[in-house]
Amino acid sequence: MATVELRFSALPEHVRTARLVAAAVARRAGVDEAVLDEVRLAVGEACTRAVGLHQTVGISAPVKVLLIEEEKQFSIEVGDEAPHAVPGEHEPGAGPGDPDGEADEDEMGLAVISGLVDDVEVSAGEHGGLIKMTWPTTPPPTILV
Repeated sequence: MATVELRFSALPEHVRTARLVAAAVARRAGVDEAVLDEVRLAVGEACTRAVGLHQTVGISAPVKVLLIEEEKQFSIEVGDEAPHAVPGEHEPGAGPGDPDGEADEDEMGLAVISGLVDDVEVSAGEHGGLIKMTWPTTPPPTILV
C-alpha cells in the first residue's frame, strides 16, 4: 500500500495544486482515464470546502490530503481541523436561517462530491472532519515475453 501525503496552507490558490497531484497519483495507481476528471473535480470540491471551513473558523493548521493506493482501489482522504456539530446537535446560527448561507454551501459541496464519487464517506466531529473518496483501479496489463 503506497500513500502520498499532501499538506497545504488553507488558501484557495493551493486547491489547484492538490487537484493536479491527486489526478497524477490516481492515474499512476490505475484509476480509469475516463474518471480522472471526476477525481479532479471531487478533490477540488473537498479541498475548497476544507479551506473554507479553516478560513471561517480562523484555523491556521494546514489542510491534509492522503492519496492511498491499495491493491484494487485508490482512496483520497481530505481532512480539516474545523469543529463540526455532532450529528443530532443543533448549532446556533446554522441551518436554513443562517444569514451567511455557510451551512447550505457546505451541504451543496457535499452533494456535488456525492454526485461525482460512488463510494464516499463523510465523518465530522468537534476536532475536525474527513471526506474519504474511493475509486476502483485496474491492474497494469501483464506483458508476456
